Amino acid sequence: MMNDKFKDECGIMGVYLKNKELNSSSYVYYGLYALQHRGQESAGISVNKDGKIVTHKETGLVSDAFKGNVLKQLKGNIGIGHVRYSTSGEDGVTNAQPLTVNHSVGQIALAHNGNLINDSALRNMLEDSGVVFQTTIDTEVMVNILARGLRHGMIEAIQRMVEIIKGAYALVITVGDKLVGVRDPYGLRPLCIGKKDEDYFLASESCALDAIGAELLRDVEPGEIVVIDENGLTSYGQNNWVKKKACIFELIYFARPDSVMDETSVYAARHEAGKILAKESPVEADVVIGVPDSGIAAAIGYAEASGIPYGVGLIKNKYIGRTFIQPNQKLREEGVRIKLNPLKETIKDKRVIIIDDSIVRGTTSKRLIAILKQAGAKEVHFRVTSPPVSHTCHFGIDTPRRKYLIGAKKTQEEIREILGADSLAYISLEGLNQSVGGKTTFCRACFDGEYPMEVPILNAND
Repeated sequence: MMNDKFKDECGIMGVYLKNKELNSSSYVYYGLYALQHRGQESAGISVNKDGKIVTHKETGLVSDAFKGNVLKQLKGNIGIGHVRYSTSGEDGVTNAQPLTVNHSVGQIALAHNGNLINDSALRNMLEDSGVVFQTTIDTEVMVNILARGLRHGMIEAIQRMVEIIKGAYALVITVGDKLVGVRDPYGLRPLCIGKKDEDYFLASESCALDAIGAELLRDVEPGEIVVIDENGLTSYGQNNWVKKKACIFELIYFARPDSVMDETSVYAARHEAGKILAKESPVEADVVIGVPDSGIAAAIGYAEASGIPYGVGLIKNKYIGRTFIQPNQKLREEGVRIKLNPLKETIKDKRVIIIDDSIVRGTTSKRLIAILKQAGAKEVHFRVTSPPVSHTCHFGIDTPRRKYLIGAKKTQEEIREILGADSLAYISLEGLNQSVGGKTTFCRACFDGEYPMEVPILNAND
């Protein structure tokens, strides 16, 4: 496998334009473009004009999905959009989002980032009551539960759905004349609110708001439902069983460095993690380099704190999608080199510290170290801005099963030997906590196994 990083499931975007004659589709498009790093398998936009919803979705990147005059044909002042990396259900256009359903009260469109842990039980219950499913994704379970409850009114329908579903989710929904945002009671998946003049926006990350010139107002709170219509924004809370546990891996790896999440700058958190790592695990060396892109800020922080110069050591080919064709096994093994090439001027005859955000399986890390040594590095010291990944995520992150997690099965010294590094060190859990401002409002279950809710029991060998 060429890339053994965690994968986030999706990015979502919502737009409400006060002027009903304007079209939201171009705003959604540019927002999704900014969120492309969160999913590259499919992209979709639903627009709502006077309660009538039109959807277009395709496999591939945002730019591939909306070619020609597609955007001009998507007319409506309310829009929601989605970019997908599949964790639940197979990939393909059938499982692409947003999902739309027709109901006696009108049409609903819903886009979802996250993962339900009681999806199978709810699907069985709905099938027993006569629901026929078109997809294999958990989003369809949610949209069906929501549609069934709409006779009680939209807010009560959403609140009833939230009481039934379990897991991690951020949702954007459009129904009637409204745009709705929902975040799970732990805030595991991110969702923020932006504003530009009288128009409102919802997005997985604030970088999508920047792309369309909107101002970040705040994050949607855990358990909060926000409803946007011609009267502005109304908030409905779920305070009786809310406990904030946002995913810390957003700050370590998933999010773009120019985003702000739950009032924390992603760049600043990574930069601070590098500085802390330099204090926790110093080593004599000539140059500090980072693995693009998420390791760069940490490498600059490590260099500043250690006094060792920072250098550009790996050049990233930015024009490779996730699924480029690998014609044979030999070239498949060279996958890292196709994506990242060493800059020999920085590396040759040097003792190199390389900073990366995580080690999952270890395959990419091993090849990176081999590439650096082939480029003439005298020593390679590997430093990681997250603790060892030793537990599976159940909340919308595509994590390998535990038996494939090198941090779950091997000691640090065994991992160092497998990777071929001259030294290896991870940031401590305390150091990681410090890097995000000492907040304890994060889920760190992939490191410590302390899940914020009951999760499916897996065999230890799985």
